[in-house]
Amino acid sequence: MIEDIKKDAESRMQKSVEALKGEFAKIRTGRAHSSLLDHLTVEYYGADVPLNQVANVVASDPRTLLVTPFEKQMVPVVEKVILNSGLGLNPATAGNAIRVPMPPLTEERRKDLVRVVRGEAEQARVAVRNIRRDANNDLKTLLKEKEISEDDLRRGEDQIQKLTDRFVADVDALLEKKEKELMEI
Repeated sequence: MIEDIKKDAESRMQKSVEALKGEFAKIRTGRAHSSLLDHLTVEYYGADVPLNQVANVVASDPRTLLVTPFEKQMVPVVEKVILNSGLGLNPATAGNAIRVPMPPLTEERRKDLVRVVRGEAEQARVAVRNIRRDANNDLKTLLKEKEISEDDLRRGEDQIQKLTDRFVADVDALLEKKEKELMEI
């Protein structure tokens, strides 16, 4: 039973770290990467569809994304979506392809992004701690129902705390890496 609670907590903590990685991927640095446009949706035959389902998105060089819609009539629609995305990008159409140059970030904007990244990391830490709290409550419930001893409870809480420490350290490592990435010119 304790092992089940531990495994559940571990998988939920892992999902929190994965969600943080996803959020970090959306935060733009001066470098081009295709995941930057993953969250954008395009109207395609009356339905909102993710951009990567109507166009091929690749980083043609470190500072330029190349977006190639699968259908020619989608070029102006995709261009408009990128322009209005709020990412500060200026796409340029060249035939069937759209080039999206990454403008260099100002020092002020870099500091704002670092603040955003720190906030995201703190949310991930809080999520991990909430999972720890839930797991500990599950262990205490087992103790009340006399399914485990107090020694088992202490051992289980120690294991959950070690898990928590490990995943908080993962979050901190991701944060440090992303801050370094944002501040490099």
